[in-house]
Amino acid sequence: MKQLSLFLISILTVFCANAKDINVTGTVTAASDGEPLIGATVVVKGTSKGVSTDIDGSFALTAPDGSVIEFKYVGYKQQSVKVTDSMSHLQIALQEDATMLDEVVAVGYGTQRKSVVTAAISKIDDEKLSLTAPVRMDNALKGLTSGVTVTSSSGQPGAAARVRVRGIGTINNSDPLYIVDGMPIEGGLDYLNPSDIQSIEVLKDAASGAVYGARAANGVILVTTKSGSKGKTNITYDFSYGWQTAWKHRDVLNATEYAVMMNEGSLNAGIAAPYADPYSYGEGFDWQDAVFNDNAPVMNHQVSISGATEKVNYFLSLGYYTQEGIIGGNFDRSNYQRLTLRSNNTYTVFDESKNRNFLNNLKVTVNASYARVKSKGIETNSTWGSPLGSALAISPMLTPYLEGDLAQQQLNYYKDNVNYVPLYGANGLLLTNPEVFGNYQEMSNPIANMSLPGDQGWSHKFVGNFIGELQIWDNIKYRISYGADLSFWGNDGFTKEYYLRSGASQTFSSAYSSKSQGTVWQLENTLSYDKRIGDHNFSILLGQSAKQSSGSYLSGARNHIIDYNRPYIDASTGQAAEGDQSSSGAPNAKAKLASLFARVSYDYDARYMLQATIRRDGSSRFGSNNHWATFPSFSLGWNIHNEPYMKDVLPEWWNNAKVRFSWGKNGNENIGDFLYIALASSGNNAIFGRDEVIINGVKASILPNKNLRWEESTQTDVGIDFGFLNNALTFSVDYYNKRTDGMLMNMQVPAYVGESVPVGNVGKMENSGVEMELNYNLAVGDWTFGFGGNLTYLKNKLIDYGNAEGWANLDSFQGTGAITRAQNGLPFPFFYGFKTDGIIQNQAEADAYNAEYSGGYFADAVPGDVRFVDVDGDGELTENDRTKIGKGMPDWTYGFNLNVQWKGIALSAMFQGTAGNQIFDATRRTDAIASNLPSWMLGRWTGEGTSNRIPRYVRGDGRNWVSSDLLIYDGDYMRLKNIMLSYTLPRQLTRKVSVENFRVYVSAENLFTWTKYHGFDPEISSGGTSLGIDYGVYPQPRVWTVGFNIQF
Repeated sequence: MKQLSLFLISILTVFCANAKDINVTGTVTAASDGEPLIGATVVVKGTSKGVSTDIDGSFALTAPDGSVIEFKYVGYKQQSVKVTDSMSHLQIALQEDATMLDEVVAVGYGTQRKSVVTAAISKIDDEKLSLTAPVRMDNALKGLTSGVTVTSSSGQPGAAARVRVRGIGTINNSDPLYIVDGMPIEGGLDYLNPSDIQSIEVLKDAASGAVYGARAANGVILVTTKSGSKGKTNITYDFSYGWQTAWKHRDVLNATEYAVMMNEGSLNAGIAAPYADPYSYGEGFDWQDAVFNDNAPVMNHQVSISGATEKVNYFLSLGYYTQEGIIGGNFDRSNYQRLTLRSNNTYTVFDESKNRNFLNNLKVTVNASYARVKSKGIETNSTWGSPLGSALAISPMLTPYLEGDLAQQQLNYYKDNVNYVPLYGANGLLLTNPEVFGNYQEMSNPIANMSLPGDQGWSHKFVGNFIGELQIWDNIKYRISYGADLSFWGNDGFTKEYYLRSGASQTFSSAYSSKSQGTVWQLENTLSYDKRIGDHNFSILLGQSAKQSSGSYLSGARNHIIDYNRPYIDASTGQAAEGDQSSSGAPNAKAKLASLFARVSYDYDARYMLQATIRRDGSSRFGSNNHWATFPSFSLGWNIHNEPYMKDVLPEWWNNAKVRFSWGKNGNENIGDFLYIALASSGNNAIFGRDEVIINGVKASILPNKNLRWEESTQTDVGIDFGFLNNALTFSVDYYNKRTDGMLMNMQVPAYVGESVPVGNVGKMENSGVEMELNYNLAVGDWTFGFGGNLTYLKNKLIDYGNAEGWANLDSFQGTGAITRAQNGLPFPFFYGFKTDGIIQNQAEADAYNAEYSGGYFADAVPGDVRFVDVDGDGELTENDRTKIGKGMPDWTYGFNLNVQWKGIALSAMFQGTAGNQIFDATRRTDAIASNLPSWMLGRWTGEGTSNRIPRYVRGDGRNWVSSDLLIYDGDYMRLKNIMLSYTLPRQLTRKVSVENFRVYVSAENLFTWTKYHGFDPEISSGGTSLGIDYGVYPQPRVWTVGFNIQF
């Protein structure tokens, strides 16, 4: 046997020695996008002979004729090619291997392989972000992940969205905690340039957020910004320019219809008809056309430089974004500018990991960013005379400007009014004051309103984070970080003499300015240890954190500006002695947070996973009895498909099945300072003695509460993850239940005990729901297809409002009273009003109705009036019959995206929407009796059988248009949020002019919206406590954009 082996070896040696060596060259790229794969392994099979591809994906080596070359790259399927004498330059395109890709997701203070993650974490990478091209980071989450409800407040440039992770967690601040590159950010994410973002992770359950303890009750959003990658320096420039228009106008009456309705309403109110010939007025003036600024421009520039060597990793960026509003932008009253700078640098001070296993690696990271924002804004969703609300209300018989007899009529109307200051437009014509021609209450001429100077808002934000990481010994790593967030913000403005209406006028000029500043610093030290022993994997994290917030404010104002070209405080003449000059300023209270935390993660052979976290927080915002609190969590996971026996059970196409369970407790310290202590309140003067001397006195501002503590949120989550077809198709589903205890509210004690009642932990809230995500990717030749979707169901319930009544009224609408309410056992909040049961059609029905409900509200009904429902069945229509008539928070939120690529052509589309929510239409004030009407009022009751929903029209009708389900509309919608068509030029062409990549595209945002709601926009979060209150919301624009990306 030994002789035979020697014989075979000798034959093989002779064969190899005589084999002809072939020079093999080629390029290795990714099949999905044609990008070169840097560092791919090219090796002759069965030998140690091999090379790695360079920065262009190229390689060269010699191999014996007839041998086999293997091409390997992490995350891609291996390819093999047999060497032949006729072989030319090879073009190797490697396909992604989903079974090998083990995506890494960011968790608090580190990362984890997605395959062993046991908590509920959603990841949005830069590829998904590119589908929506967001201009604000809070809007970037919309429709891209389950469990997150993002509702735009309005379409005004720079307007923030309302973000809720797994529902409304508290009646107080329900905003999530934002962490950017490890630094907690206060004031939102407006300072971030979306192009700088590498990924966003949403920590949704308590187990994933518990490491942030007292701040994680409302979810945590981790933002990771970009860094460089090894290879030559990469320079990119992006440019886009867009045109914005209102995607919809509301249907209101034209002049003829208005005259007809005003006559009818007057006669029904017992007033003489005001218009003798209603049909002589024609179409009249369209106020919405006058207000909307069509083709408002939006422009974005972005340049970045990135790269990496063995010692330095760098990413530098500069961005400039400007947007003009579709309402008021052409008057310089609604606009937004953002300038951003970012520098992310990591330095490898030394790396001796090949030479020793202790103190062998030190890295220093310095991330610094600056953002300057300038903005002007108008009222976006107000019942008190916003430009758009006024445009809906003012008669189409009126025009923005007056001349001739009508101008003289207005001047005569105000001849005895000392407050009247006539305003003239740029055309020299007198601006109309609608109150001269009818009762419009707070509504005013929107053109005159927008012609006035607006406040210039501004902010400067500097965020820096300095990190040092030292490898101590055997995977023990020490990390220290110091971050600082320094913000300055304020506004400057002036008011000149003007008169819009009674109650909105000023007879003197005034200049004013305000400035605030805030500083947040955080110091953290962590010690981590990762170890693998056979099939056992351990990860341990120990940490300490200290954070402090402080700030100050300063403001001043002065009347009587000398020259409007210099509208400054020092260029005004007002004196403090005459009440024409004022100022104020002081430091803000400091808020401090100290923390200790630990986390242990374990998995056995990627089959069984366990993670436990505990955090101990101490906050200055709580009473001495509760400065400190402990927040624990644990989670379990089981990768069923990794069980050896499952290989014979699961079909070949089913390659992933994981079950997850988590439980944890988080806190919320996002409240005001010193709510637990009684401070002195001045101004409580008293008269003492026979001479009645006034003594300046003080008293306690509030009853102290030393037991004031965190709001605590306890959450349980059960999830299942599946993967099919080599993980080309993935699906996950989660069920969760989140309960918040100890919501901070005013306690029920007699008011005479202090200036205000004390704050206590008395409220309770519960949220539960189901979240689903589905993704599918398919490659067929040169074609690639992708689909991603998410669906979330949410059920919210207020368990205990914390007061004796168990309810409280919240938002209101002029003329109707309270329209939303918080009440135990129901969603928080809900629309509150009367239920209706059609229209009284004839006198017999009216008599029967009046006989049945002789007491309470709505007596003396006549044909054409609304039939209200006696909800409590006591035979009277009273306040007790108000009930839940809808809610603004959707039951379902969803989003899905599609993308198709063929060679250099790519088409992507992203849809998002809601279902199960309603809208309260509060755009028509019945006390403004001259107000225009929505066109659906033409379908009002005019006789028996003509309408069973819309009552007869009566000017100043306070009976039929109280808060009721007549004002509630279906708020469901689906929106084509973004669609983009792009073309990338072939690289063999662009490289001839030293361009690595060139892409051009055209896109549309908010192209189509499918909804039953007749208003400007079904997506509303700026109306008050509740979502979905429409006072005439500033709509999101439809945007057409063209742009290009170039990379060198």
